Amino acid sequence: MGPTAVALVQPEHWTIGLLASNVWSFAGQDSRSAVNSFLMQPFINYNMPKGWFITTSPIITSNWKLASDERWLVPFGGGVGRVFKIGKQAVNAQVQNFYNAIHPDTLPFPQWQLRMEFSLLFPKEK
Repeated sequence: MGPTAVALVQPEHWTIGLLASNVWSFAGQDSRSAVNSFLMQPFINYNMPKGWFITTSPIITSNWKLASDERWLVPFGGGVGRVFKIGKQAVNAQVQNFYNAIHPDTLPFPQWQLRMEFSLLFPKEK
């Protein structure tokens, strides 16, 4: 359980924001490991004509239970996407690639992340 917050602004062709949360274990069996985990996702989109956009939204995490030099995973990268219609259905398709620039040295981790998204959109009519 823990707090989550999100903030964003949309000046002209941009969407810029930040999602952050931290969760802690507070109940359950004493035999399981305690949890204290942080997640932060900054996001920046630059919207272009015909539904195209350039984006970056790395998911930065920290396990506060680990040593200070082992707790962070910080990816760097971005990608491209497009909002369009298939028939009458609006969709958002995007692909992003990230290099894990900061990562734990002793734990297994991926060197790269590839994120592909296909979302159905249900905009509210005006």
